[in-house]
Amino acid sequence: MALARLLTAETHHPAKAKRVVQLFMSGAASQCDTFDYKPLLIQRNGEKFDPGGKVELFQSSPGAVMASPWDWKQHGQSGKWISSLTPHLVSCADDLAFVHSMMSKSNVHGPATFMQNTGFVLPGFPAMGAWVSYGLGSMNDNLPTFVVLPDARGFAPNGAGNWTAGFLPAAHQGTMIRASSPKPIYDLFPPKSITPETDADTLRTLRQMNDEHLESRAGDSRLEARIASYEMAAKLQISAPEAMDLSKESAATRALYGIDDPVTADFGRNCLVARRMLERGVRFVQVWSGADNGFPRRNWDSHEDLAKDHGMMAAGMDKPAAALIKDLKSRGMLDDTIVHWATEFGRMPCSQGNKGRDHNPFAFTTFFAGGGFKGGASYGASDEWSYKVAEKPTYCYDLHATMLHLLGIDHKRLTYRHNGIDRRITDVFGNVIRDIIA
Repeated sequence: MALARLLTAETHHPAKAKRVVQLFMSGAASQCDTFDYKPLLIQRNGEKFDPGGKVELFQSSPGAVMASPWDWKQHGQSGKWISSLTPHLVSCADDLAFVHSMMSKSNVHGPATFMQNTGFVLPGFPAMGAWVSYGLGSMNDNLPTFVVLPDARGFAPNGAGNWTAGFLPAAHQGTMIRASSPKPIYDLFPPKSITPETDADTLRTLRQMNDEHLESRAGDSRLEARIASYEMAAKLQISAPEAMDLSKESAATRALYGIDDPVTADFGRNCLVARRMLERGVRFVQVWSGADNGFPRRNWDSHEDLAKDHGMMAAGMDKPAAALIKDLKSRGMLDDTIVHWATEFGRMPCSQGNKGRDHNPFAFTTFFAGGGFKGGASYGASDEWSYKVAEKPTYCYDLHATMLHLLGIDHKRLTYRHNGIDRRITDVFGNVIRDIIA
């Protein structure tokens, strides 16, 4: 089915989920220090890393086997092994569905981040949020369908290209909100020198000029999107301040997300704003943990000092992420909201230098919660080193197919004709992972 407007009326099959919130760990969060427990790394710590065959690395030679700096314990009724790097997420163990057999087609941050977001390593393709917006339409009249909350420290590699609409109608691109900024949405309000009457007259004249321009350029979605953006901006002048007003939240909720703690304040604020957006009808919210590859590190790309850099990033992410899952659950929203914890690839089980880890596109971990996923489940497996996938290799195509399935969409039928090709987010791949569906 290629027409989004048909899908707003009914889905391909009954949906279990209505909305998605994705937490993206930019820089490559290490699977072997978070959720992929490998006793062999502890047993062989400091020994030569020799998994057999040539070891392919991004920017280093293989160092010694490196055990995680964090302890591992089993949690929940599922007995899931999780490291002490995430002491708050462990309390959600029985709500999480893990995929331990993720693979990427690139070990470079930019292309790999594109792949996880759009299904392609090249720029110019629509993000998952844009596809969901195109396929399902909006559940509200006053807020965007696809909202992005970037890390307060800056953009991840590719910047706004990670939430582009690509060749889809431009109205489906992500709307960026900087929740920690005094002006969360740039240029939302006119300068004080412009009166409400003048502003209304200007908008009326602009609308008339745009309508005349559009009549002579039928089919140009860019102008349609621009007109829609002006109309949405007018609505956002009322709806956005209310949606982002955290003063209405209880002290207990603020404490749950860590809003008043400098360590968790930024990501916590983004997660709480995400919840408020979701309950007001936003279809897809993306929350970023990690910026670009600057120094000192401000993302998950821990080449030099894993304990220091992953420790810092996890301290800011862990409590708010767990809070979001618990808060959605307490409000009865987790059942029809997909929570997706994602990253572009993993990290090597051997050391880079003495204390870091290099990139690993051959095996990494992602997890889901809510929205029809089976809590306490694990799918696929890496080898004994957490180096390469050993069972059920999985790509982003399969994740996207599964999320769309739970949203009521057959990924093979959600297409858009572009350059003579019926494009879809799963390209020519993708299988629904039924083992982790409740």
